[in-house]
Amino acid sequence: MSKATGYATSHSLTSLAPISFDRPEPDPLDVQISILYCGVCRSDLHQVRDDWKNTVYPCMPGHEIVGRVTAVGNEVRKHAVGDLVGVGCMVDSCGSCASCRAQLEQYCEGPIGATLTYNGPLKPDGTNTFGGYSSHIVVPESFVLKIPAGLNPVAVGPLLCAGVTTYSPLRHWRVGKGQRVGVVGLGGLGHMAVKLATAMGARVTVFSTSAEKEADARRFGAEDFILSTDKKAMTAAALSLDFILSTVPDSHDINPYILALKRDGTLVVVGTLAPFAKPTDNSKVAFQRRSVAGSLIGGVAETQEVLEFCAEHGIQAEVQVIPMSDINEAFKRIAKGEVRYRQVIDIVGTL
Repeated sequence: MSKATGYATSHSLTSLAPISFDRPEPDPLDVQISILYCGVCRSDLHQVRDDWKNTVYPCMPGHEIVGRVTAVGNEVRKHAVGDLVGVGCMVDSCGSCASCRAQLEQYCEGPIGATLTYNGPLKPDGTNTFGGYSSHIVVPESFVLKIPAGLNPVAVGPLLCAGVTTYSPLRHWRVGKGQRVGVVGLGGLGHMAVKLATAMGARVTVFSTSAEKEADARRFGAEDFILSTDKKAMTAAALSLDFILSTVPDSHDINPYILALKRDGTLVVVGTLAPFAKPTDNSKVAFQRRSVAGSLIGGVAETQEVLEFCAEHGIQAEVQVIPMSDINEAFKRIAKGEVRYRQVIDIVGTL
């Protein structure tokens, strides 16, 4: 075991605070990583507050990890000491089910599913996973990602969650040149969706309740902006879009956006696990053979792919760098919708 430090909470009603804990030494196929930066995801806030009723305490969040390899097991071949690497939302899976064989580990059908980077399924020895709000981490090499040259390490973390969460459905539904794509919500996920879809060649329309975000939406690549509270503009958008990605982080009504889909269009929800604010009007779906779907993060290969795609197209997340000691205030900013557009903790400089 090696001594580690980090920030964790022991209860849904308490703030995160410094703790010391043990990390295992690397097994033959493991990689030890000294953490440089870790992004702050809205999921971190949900998990800390036990919003999904599955949090195991103490809870140490963080699944947007960027760091340097400091040690490797004797069977590791993909990574070497000194490499700049990343770790996303998962650190293990069964490796043998249909989803894992298809490189979609996030949908692992094994006995405990995919092991999340933090608050993962309890391992056979009874321990829980601790995430990237910490000094270092030990991860199987197959879940460690290479950071391409040209990407700014400070801004890479959000690509490992917000980036792949939006990239995966864009790729799965074959978004490309000449298509018209809607992005509902312009936050941590939404701003990445706009940048990625634009780079794929789509014409992007942003739907937002915040008129003041129009300038940012256009700066990120959107050609059209619709204030979703403007009924006239929403009506005019009917039958205009091939694909819509809803990135809104809370329960919301998707029915107005379904009407914006063309025949055979698809609306994919990635921003929330909460029930819709209103039941889906199936007549709106059936009469134009539209589809409503969901998507969950992305597999390891997809995550590596989005890193390379962003390096190729010069895409990075819009980030605000914060010290580790500011994490509880950072959560408050997320809850109030004040973040533009992702917060990243300077682990190496402030933990």
